[in-house]
Amino acid sequence: MGCCSSTERKRDWKPLEERSCTDIPWLIIFTLFCTGMVCICGYLIATGAASRLISGYDSYGNTCGQNNTKIDGVPLSGLDMKEKKYVFFLEPCNLDLINRRIKSVALCVSKCPDTELKTHNDLKKFALNNGSHLCSYDVSPTRYTSHSERFTKCPKLPVSQSKAIPLFHRCIPVDISCYAEFAQAFITFVSDNTVLRRVIAGVMASKEIIMGLCVMALVLSLIMMVIIRYISKVLVWILTVLVIIGSIGGTGLLWWLYADHRNALKNNTTSAFGNEVASDNVKALLVYAIGATIFTVVLLLVMFFMRKRVALTISLFHVAGKVFIHLPLLVLQPFWTFICLMLFWVYWIAVLLFLGTAGTPIKNNSTGVVEYQVQGPLQYLVWYHAVGLIWISEFILAFQQMTIAGAVVTYYFTRNKSQMPATPILSSMARTIRYHLGTLAKGSFIITLVKIPRLILTYIHSQLKGKENACARCMLKACVCCLWCLEKCLAYLNQNAYTATAINSTSFCTSARDAFLILVENALQVAAINTVGDFVLFLGKVLIVSCTAFAGVLALNYQRDYTVWVLPLLIVCLFAFLVAHCFLSVFENVVDVLFLCFAVDTKYNDGSPGREYYMDKALMEFVENSKKLGRYKPDEGDGREMKSMARGGTLA
Repeated sequence: MGCCSSTERKRDWKPLEERSCTDIPWLIIFTLFCTGMVCICGYLIATGAASRLISGYDSYGNTCGQNNTKIDGVPLSGLDMKEKKYVFFLEPCNLDLINRRIKSVALCVSKCPDTELKTHNDLKKFALNNGSHLCSYDVSPTRYTSHSERFTKCPKLPVSQSKAIPLFHRCIPVDISCYAEFAQAFITFVSDNTVLRRVIAGVMASKEIIMGLCVMALVLSLIMMVIIRYISKVLVWILTVLVIIGSIGGTGLLWWLYADHRNALKNNTTSAFGNEVASDNVKALLVYAIGATIFTVVLLLVMFFMRKRVALTISLFHVAGKVFIHLPLLVLQPFWTFICLMLFWVYWIAVLLFLGTAGTPIKNNSTGVVEYQVQGPLQYLVWYHAVGLIWISEFILAFQQMTIAGAVVTYYFTRNKSQMPATPILSSMARTIRYHLGTLAKGSFIITLVKIPRLILTYIHSQLKGKENACARCMLKACVCCLWCLEKCLAYLNQNAYTATAINSTSFCTSARDAFLILVENALQVAAINTVGDFVLFLGKVLIVSCTAFAGVLALNYQRDYTVWVLPLLIVCLFAFLVAHCFLSVFENVVDVLFLCFAVDTKYNDGSPGREYYMDKALMEFVENSKKLGRYKPDEGDGREMKSMARGGTLA
């Protein structure tokens, strides 16, 4: 490829028109890996693991609802269960918390007991009337009342009414009170049972408020996107003022409520039961108030030192607002990504459950129960499947980043916006699928390589908690922290590499190198835009969470006598932050793409004839004002024309 001709220099640079496939070997590797994932699922279906999970199997290796083959050493195996489609547990409430399973003999029955059976005579009548034998296969229904082993081979009395779980054909008791044993075991993990019960009771009493506040967070996020789209010029000042007012006002409100609740507790104006609840609320409000005070002080200090860079942020957000005007469907990108991730995770969990019922039937000599165990090389399928979870999830997220980058790059480097594609986002998706899946596979694999050891070290640290010495604990935490920082740095570099690929159609390594060099050359300008832009978006998230929390405090204040605030307020704030993050993360991605486009534009152009900027007028005005103030110096250059970031390349 040669350099651009003078005629090419005069036309609009549309870097996404001419494409070439990138990182094809990695696309082949990723395709083979995904094929392996599908083959695992196919193998599990072919060997009966899927049918055992869905239809269920008894303690003797018989799959319910089908004819079975004999298992050596298991007398009650190999039975015809075509008419017996449901799994019935003799002791459904005997839960093994450690192994997360029901510790009971399982049988295949033709019908779940639809009424409570209190005696063995009731079991006999149910079997004779419905043909559903609830005792072991070697016990005749006529001998249910007289068999010597009826107390071990028949279900524990009384037998609760049960219904079959849709799709999974397991008989589960309708009265879930039999699982009180499990609930009690769960409560034992908490030192103060009374506090736990009050917290749970508070959540149940406030469920309508929690749902309403979650809807409010969603509405506020949509309003924030509208503000970003239409009034981006005043957005920074609005957010700054609102965050200052909200932070100070919210902190003052928490301290006032703390004083009010403390005085009410001292005066014993609450009921006897509400006295404990009020005490918990006073403690929670004190913690919230102190935390809010520290957060407000730090926030105000950061805003004070960043006040001089507000003008740059306004210009950047103005351009980003125009991007959303021309590309409104960008807002929906998190939804499509979320749907794709959910579908993949459902598939992944289903295959993981299939793996739990796969393998060779082996009789447990101590219990006589048949269990399926994966042996030999097949046991490594679980690790292969786990790597697939991380790699494919990262690939889906990378696809979103590349789609957004392609659409924004097309917008930025198209001078005449009326000549943009009718559907820029769909065009970007089509280009990504056709040319750049290999680049996404390589970038996501690099993140996977860093994430896997970090997760392994985190798991080891959790397993050795309280057992390792202080030095080992410190080293593990340091390694986890370093890997986390490396992962975040690589993720940021990957995102800019995808943008460079969208501009130049180069391979991942080339794009990563070029993006890194461009960012280093424009470190001050890009750092300023990146820091202030991310900070403003963070202020938007803080505003949404603060408004939701403020409304939550006011709403929960009317239930102070019987509601513990800790968990309801945390649930609402967490949901509000997640919703705000989903919406504003798209805007953040757009801003990051604009950073790199702006840096490339200022590198190869200076606004002179023949080297006109591609940037929007708002950014151009900022550059001109910065030149007048002497704070911005464009690349002096050597008269080079604007071309691909790839060395020796042409416009792509």
